[in-house]
Amino acid sequence: MATINTVLCPLDFSDASRHALDHAIAIAGWYRAKLVALHTYHPVFLPVPGLAMAGAVDNSIPDADTVEQMTDDMAALLRPAKALGLATETRVQMGTPAAEILAAAASLNADMIVMGTHGTTGFDHAVLGSVTEKVLRTARCQVLTVPPHARATSKLPYKRLLCPVDFADPSLAALESALSLGQESDAHVTILHVLEWPTDEPLVNRPINVPEYGLYREQDANERLAKLVPDGAANWCSASTRLAHGKPYREILAIAAEESADLIVMGVHGRNAIDLMLFGSTTNQVVRRATCPVLTIRR
Repeated sequence: MATINTVLCPLDFSDASRHALDHAIAIAGWYRAKLVALHTYHPVFLPVPGLAMAGAVDNSIPDADTVEQMTDDMAALLRPAKALGLATETRVQMGTPAAEILAAAASLNADMIVMGTHGTTGFDHAVLGSVTEKVLRTARCQVLTVPPHARATSKLPYKRLLCPVDFADPSLAALESALSLGQESDAHVTILHVLEWPTDEPLVNRPINVPEYGLYREQDANERLAKLVPDGAANWCSASTRLAHGKPYREILAIAAEESADLIVMGVHGRNAIDLMLFGSTTNQVVRRATCPVLTIRR
């Protein structure tokens, strides 16, 4: 089973990041993991030629008292984690937020990054937020993205998990994590496979029996899904399988809404430049549109 020893939660003191922290505390509590809160401030320099003044103070860089206050504010937010007996740590860093988050995850050997997505509609929602986008594309550990509380449909503790699989290694790694979370949170896990034609065109001009081929694919998928449920899983985790037809991201989102999923757990394909840029086209669309948290796992 998957284990989680260290959870990293970036905080910018917004409602979105505070909501993400609730999820980070819950997950860290289940696994008795260390929870590290990170705040990054990024000075903005706007030099104006000819206006530089000797002895001028750059107010974009917080002084020692301000940094201390930031640390105290984060420590206050971590009190619920301490009340659970969890090990906690606060970090305040100066630099580019995405770069500092990734560096912290690497130095901590973090198993999971938990972060909020900003924006609820329009352009802000479409791009997720540049920091979240960069972390999703490049982080090597699990990343849990939590939508703003204003549009979230999930609740804690998780009771219904949805894990889409395509039978490739990344989705099988995601299933391992989903079953582990299902055990820890006493949740039901739906293992979903979506069948999609290889092209948008029907196979009417090809020398095969289309209905027969469709039935074969359904039977094969159902047999493979059944094999994914571990023997004796009912003793420690409730799991079921489901088959759907259509565009994968649309079906995943529709079924998540239908089943009132509290969490979607997905594997991410690819490590080359283009794949990392898109971090998986299906996963990309699900993360952007989901109203529940999405846990992405790259292997």
